[in-house]
Amino acid sequence: MEGSMQKWTRKAAAVIAVICLAFGTAGVAMHKWDEMRQEKAQEELTAQVVGMSEAGTTGETMPEKKVPEVENEIDETDAIKETEYVSAIDFAVLDSQNPDVVAWIQIPGTQINYPVVQGKDNDYYLHRDLNGQKSTAGTIFLDYADRADFSSLHNVLYGHHMKNGSMFKDISRYKDQGYFDQHSEIILYTPEREIHLKALAAVCTSPDAIRRKTEFASGEEFASYIQQMTAGASASAPIEGTIVRLYSFVTCSYEFNNARTILYAYESAE
Repeated sequence: MEGSMQKWTRKAAAVIAVICLAFGTAGVAMHKWDEMRQEKAQEELTAQVVGMSEAGTTGETMPEKKVPEVENEIDETDAIKETEYVSAIDFAVLDSQNPDVVAWIQIPGTQINYPVVQGKDNDYYLHRDLNGQKSTAGTIFLDYADRADFSSLHNVLYGHHMKNGSMFKDISRYKDQGYFDQHSEIILYTPEREIHLKALAAVCTSPDAIRRKTEFASGEEFASYIQQMTAGASASAPIEGTIVRLYSFVTCSYEFNNARTILYAYESAE
């Protein structure tokens, strides 16, 4: 009797092991399929809404709009119209797909070339793609506490650190000073303007609430906050001009439990 029970136990354990292996393999396959699906969707979306350059994959920026030479009063009026901001991104297409889109981020020379959304909280787009479907990669999103037009003094953007190199994986590479120096330009395209940022500092830290602070009582408090947040950076650059807005690009990191890599960048006064 005892021998039969041992045999039954071994068989049951073997069956459970096979089932677990099957489910584990299926889970990995589903995860990989989801990554491939989102990569394909991103390629199609980029081809549809981005200007003619292969921005983000070749290191080129979007093509600039050209203004014709002024020859008479009629042409001058037309030229003034031509100088009005026209985004290199087709936001009409993006808005028809998802009205939560507020910008497009591009970092030349990296894989970062994505739409940016803003939800009603900081949870929804962690695990949903641009179409609202569940996705392990999620979508790049702006903190819900920020203003959608990026007029907040501190604008915080989040993205997953994906093993396949997508989303904000490249943000983690900014901790290396050489990489930091070679990819210091960051561009945000919005329906109203084109924002050029300069990389300021890269830090590995914990996700403390203070990192999301967006309101400041004075310029002095804002300046002190910037100094506090960038202290101990593993890579940095001197400030050029005056910082008018601070930007944080946040992704997961693995130096310790619940670590984050944050790339700080800034918009300076012209």
